[in-house]
Amino acid sequence: MMNKIALLFPGQGSQYVGMAKKLYDLYEDVRETFEEANNALGFDLKSLCFEGSMEDLTKTENTQPAILTASVAAFRAYMREIGIQPLFMAGHSLGEFTALSCAGAIKFSDAVKIVRQRGKFMQEAVAVGVGGMAAVSGVSRDIIEEECVRASNGSNIVVVSNYNAPDQIVISGHIAAVNEAGEKLAQKGARVIPLKVSAPFHSPLMQPAADRLREELMKYKFSGLNFPVISNVTAMPYPDKESIVEYLAKQIVQPVKWQASMEYMQNQGVEWVVEAGPQTVLRNLMKKNAPAVKAFSYDSDQDVGALKRLVSPEGQQAEGIKQGMSVITKCIATAICTKNSNWDEQEYQTGVVQPYRKIKNMKDEIEKEGRQPQIEEIKAALEMLKSVFITKKTPKEEQRERFNEIFEATGIGQVLQDFEIPS
Repeated sequence: MMNKIALLFPGQGSQYVGMAKKLYDLYEDVRETFEEANNALGFDLKSLCFEGSMEDLTKTENTQPAILTASVAAFRAYMREIGIQPLFMAGHSLGEFTALSCAGAIKFSDAVKIVRQRGKFMQEAVAVGVGGMAAVSGVSRDIIEEECVRASNGSNIVVVSNYNAPDQIVISGHIAAVNEAGEKLAQKGARVIPLKVSAPFHSPLMQPAADRLREELMKYKFSGLNFPVISNVTAMPYPDKESIVEYLAKQIVQPVKWQASMEYMQNQGVEWVVEAGPQTVLRNLMKKNAPAVKAFSYDSDQDVGALKRLVSPEGQQAEGIKQGMSVITKCIATAICTKNSNWDEQEYQTGVVQPYRKIKNMKDEIEKEGRQPQIEEIKAALEMLKSVFITKKTPKEEQRERFNEIFEATGIGQVLQDFEIPS
């Protein structure tokens, strides 16, 4: 787990009055986060978040800096309380700005100013009532895309704006085209839910906002990324800081590839994700996109408690033991395929055959009993492999490489820190 965790940052729609208040009351650096946002924006964002009306908080130009600030606060609390550095970061739409800020690429004080302007640009790009969005589920991605093409003509367009999960796709565009596509999809068995949004986000209608945001971003300086951040546009990590302006401008008019982004993380070995910010939207989406990846929200006391237990020494040992049979299996396989350079029959029997048979029999017994191996049994398998290496006269460098492969593949190294790898 220690290096297989990713942090996710939510987008617009996750806001609620009182978000991050618990963390504000607990930590000085969270209080400093809100003060920094207030100073950068020139108004009391903290009061808006904690005591304001939902109507004011939901205005796009307020929502975006508010969610970003609450999410940065959650990230700072996470680093204080958990402290495990992420393998990747990703943010949903607005959340990508949060991810870039937490990765060190955009100064926080700059990020809140940028997203406030972004909110204004997005709101002003299309007159109220012209555009719309709808969530679609129950039919395939191909059918949704086909109906969007059919409903689009010279004066009205509708496109897929969010690939959130296999069963959650959002369409966006001119309200007439969105409604037409929605009616056709409903006739084909889809569930279509119109969304209460102020503009048709992530559609070509937002091009004026994209152009204005690109100009705005050119006023700022960006730094290298301390952690890889997955782009909504490409579903791949940012290649460098020079990509920031173009990727963030394109993001306003192109679809959010969230499902592909989460699948990329899983394929890269991520086993745990923590949503840092208000609500649990991304945690819940992760369960749809990659059910094998454990997902937590830092806005849930229950999730935070479970996460703290898991990263405790006891929790790490328990988690490591779950990988124990994989370690034993890999040790047995490695012992078999390691080249032998020792032709002393007696030494071979004592150092290879006997230890190998003992561990093979132990594995058979564990499987027969249908249980997880004990930590001592895992260590015994590793000691067997060490004996095999020594007897077969395996070079030290190859020994280290094989042990590291086993530790990295299973994550068991965190609970076997007293096991000595040949140096």
